Amino acid sequence: MKRTVLVFDLDDTLYAERQFVLSGFAAVDQWLQEERGIAGFASEATRLFAAGRRGRIFDEALDNLGVSPPTELVAKLVTIYRGHKPKLTLFAEARWAIERFHGEFKLGIITDGYAETQRNKVAALGVGGQFDCIVYTDDLGRENWKPSPMAFRLLMNRFGAEGHECIYVGDNPVKDFLAPNELGWLTVMVSREGGEYRNAGDKISAPLYEAKKVIRSLRDLGDYIG
Repeated sequence: MKRTVLVFDLDDTLYAERQFVLSGFAAVDQWLQEERGIAGFASEATRLFAAGRRGRIFDEALDNLGVSPPTELVAKLVTIYRGHKPKLTLFAEARWAIERFHGEFKLGIITDGYAETQRNKVAALGVGGQFDCIVYTDDLGRENWKPSPMAFRLLMNRFGAEGHECIYVGDNPVKDFLAPNELGWLTVMVSREGGEYRNAGDKISAPLYEAKKVIRSLRDLGDYIG
């Protein structure tokens, strides 16, 4: 059985999303200092992030700085965060994988998140030209973010491929693998030490949410598809 299509998730699969988070905190910090005279946001937000806080970090960081933020201020900061132009670096193993399998496979990316934000990430990583197709699920509507199968079907149609010819590599079993599993893809989870979703599988009860293969590094892809 010949596999011809290799598709990656983006965040925490090809690069460490923490880079984007900290870059976004810095952009918000700069705006707060210049426009509102508020200092210390990036440091406090980073501390909360490292402590595992998610979701309301902006509100909590400002509260801890003695600022009671109105809703419109938080909304403005979120817009700055999502729209800023980050500086990002691929995992070394991701660069290796892209170079190793380029030309041998049709390469793709399927990524969730706000489309402008994800496009800025791809631009910052400088990899757009190395992939044959990139699907930003936000362009398909919020209801078609993963685990919706829409993006996977779109790529199959784009490449003229059947499910058994396709491979998807991601890091989050909560959403990454259900659709491609149902479509007959080979699914591979990269589970790095300290990865954001390394233990997310503990929340999954249905086998279809689990990747068929688990690797520690993208360099291990060669063991299955090289």
